[in-house]
Amino acid sequence: MGKAKYILLDCDNTLCQSEHLAFEACAELTNKVLEKHGINDKRYTAESLLEDFVGYNFRRMLLALQPKHNFKMSDEELEEFVEAELGAVTQKLSEKAVECPGVTPQLEWLKKEGYPMSVVSTSALSRVVASLRKTNLDRFFPPEHVYSAATSLNPPGSKPDPAIYHHACKELGVKESECITVEDSKSGATAAMRAGIPCIGYVGIYGIEDGKEKMEQMAKLLTEETKCMAIMYDWKEFPEVLKKVEAKL
Repeated sequence: MGKAKYILLDCDNTLCQSEHLAFEACAELTNKVLEKHGINDKRYTAESLLEDFVGYNFRRMLLALQPKHNFKMSDEELEEFVEAELGAVTQKLSEKAVECPGVTPQLEWLKKEGYPMSVVSTSALSRVVASLRKTNLDRFFPPEHVYSAATSLNPPGSKPDPAIYHHACKELGVKESECITVEDSKSGATAAMRAGIPCIGYVGIYGIEDGKEKMEQMAKLLTEETKCMAIMYDWKEFPEVLKKVEAKL
């Protein structure tokens, strides 16, 4: 049995209820892209984008949309829309983001117990910072310990590629196997699995936003497909779940 040397935490829909807000802004811009390229029989809502692209950053989403709807964006156009999305999402999150229920008491507990913490996200750094500041969770994370696949990596990346986890562990001076992470999505948990980091799957957000059936579906997926070592339905379960995972280290 060993104590984790670092707790690595996803941000969107793990620490902060931000995914749906972000996808509202993404949907508006996605529909502009489709309209510009003459795709008139398809329009996205935040819900339908989440269904198809949860865990994706906007760049990866636009790259996936092109073969899906048979159109081609230039590199210049892609960058213009990525920049526009970042501004729109950051503004929305700075105004409306809230923490996932029960997060603050558990981060306070981790701090009291002496666990160092870091945020490891796919999303752009400005977006992550906006969510953390709006929810007042930024006080738990030194700015230099907030990592973004879209911003911290060169070239930018995205989960499920494990590169951002490898980068964070290198910067923090720890081995991947010495950490434990918390992820809510298949792409995030896959990145952790590929990086060799024990992962706790948080599915409580699905119960809040989508209902019990979706929550149980995600619990099964994260257990069977991405090999999460434990499933957490509510943040109040975190100390007990962490203890179980640490017992397996």
